Amino acid sequence: MTGIEIILTFDSSDDMMNIPINRLSLADEVANQLRQQIAAGKYKVGEQLPTEPDLMKAFSVGRSSIREAIRILANSGLLRVQQGVGTFVQDHAGITEPLQQRLKRAESCDLDEVRKLLEMKIVKKAAQNYTEKDIKHIKLMLDKRNAAALNGAAIEECIQSDIDFHMSIAQAAGNPILADLYQSFAIQLKSWNLKTHADSKVYQDSIASHNELYECIKNRDGEAAWNCIERIIIQ
Repeated sequence: MTGIEIILTFDSSDDMMNIPINRLSLADEVANQLRQQIAAGKYKVGEQLPTEPDLMKAFSVGRSSIREAIRILANSGLLRVQQGVGTFVQDHAGITEPLQQRLKRAESCDLDEVRKLLEMKIVKKAAQNYTEKDIKHIKLMLDKRNAAALNGAAIEECIQSDIDFHMSIAQAAGNPILADLYQSFAIQLKSWNLKTHADSKVYQDSIASHNELYECIKNRDGEAAWNCIERIIIQ
């Protein structure tokens, strides 16, 4: 067999057979199903997965989808691919689903709740830590955001300019991990907002609150910035 060779004998009567694929891409869904089976103990640490043909039959997908699913799980640390030998379950204590993958499945209410906690911390730290260069950049992004809203720009431009404003605050917080987390959330936020906002009205209506947020940060008032971002997210 070329490519990934997986040698564990697969029981065709197993309950993995004929699993329906209903959401996300085929590879994503296969990865999710395998992840759940590993978490449930179906495949133990150190055990090899079934062969590619058996996995293809089990999930009713093609070879490329199986290989992409294996790649996803290998990149997350859940599987180890040993060329010419097989694919093995790794010791996954503490390993969770990759954040971007998890965010794709998130409900909007869950996303908003975590976003609120993240952004409240970000704006408070930005108020404490920003440099003069940071605050000038935040103001530039704010002006672009407000201009897009006031000019009735296309909804995608309004969403992106809003994200860019909040991203500039995350960068000013002085913690690159917080900035990276916000950037990960922003990708899914954009997708959700494109589905839920038909026009720029919500961005027009929140101009005053965003101006207030900027002033709180500029004045280094972390508590006021914390309260302001909480109100913005609820809007």
